[in-house]
Amino acid sequence: MLSEKPYLLHASIGYQLSKTARLQERGFETELKSLGLTRISWCILLAVHIESLRNPSAIADFVGIDRTATSRALTKMARDGLVERHEEQSDGRRASVQATKLGRIRLEKATQSARKNAAHFEAKLSGMEQEALRSLLLKLQSGEGSPLPNL
Repeated sequence: MLSEKPYLLHASIGYQLSKTARLQERGFETELKSLGLTRISWCILLAVHIESLRNPSAIADFVGIDRTATSRALTKMARDGLVERHEEQSDGRRASVQATKLGRIRLEKATQSARKNAAHFEAKLSGMEQEALRSLLLKLQSGEGSPLPNL
């Protein structure tokens, strides 16, 4: 028997955050999959092509995932022809990443899907509500330590 008040699942902020995230991701991830991308590979392409980040460590920091996950994703993306990795030092310790033509084409298509998906959900909120939600989500994320292994 519980000595405390019962845990009300539907009143939980964590549950509502998780459920909303899954709803928001559902359609977008289907589109990404049709393009041969994942959320992580799409974010990496944004980091490389839009933000001009070339170093895997900088890419990991931008995406918010750990370096091991970034390395695995970059290896698969290179194998799939989405990025090219160039060694900048003779010992191979420093890599430079660049999007290929195929990567740029898929990035553009995925970004169109992302915009459409975002517009669907953002249309449910006023501009002030959108800003307030972004601010609150960033506040909840602050101080939570190390990057995520996955996104």
